[in-house]
Amino acid sequence: MKLIKTISLIILIIGYIGAGANHFIHPDGYVHIIPHYIPYPVFFNYLSGAFEILLGFLLIFNATRSIAAWGICLLLLAFLPVHIQMVIDAPFKLGTLMVTPLAAWARLALQPVLIWWAWWYTQPKRRLNSL
Repeated sequence: MKLIKTISLIILIIGYIGAGANHFIHPDGYVHIIPHYIPYPVFFNYLSGAFEILLGFLLIFNATRSIAAWGICLLLLAFLPVHIQMVIDAPFKLGTLMVTPLAAWARLALQPVLIWWAWWYTQPKRRLNSL
């Protein structure tokens, strides 16, 4: 189980740092899916990307892992309106990608899994010798 959790953590770190960087590399796709009632979509795109990168790096260290995992959980909850709006707006074209209603629902359904995955790292490491 320890190996699985370690591999999972590495994937999580790379995933959040990469996803955060993607907010800066391809901002138009993210800005396009931010609901219209949220002001300053460009600002919030870059802010969320910066937080994803920061939290991804904070996952690396034992001392900051729990707080980073809680931060990711909160970030994923904050992203729920985006994914709900995607379901409402589907089908739509996002760059060259067609977002179908099925794809939008699948992405929304993935949110609880991603939250659970981050939550898995909110617990500090238990000492082997403590009872």
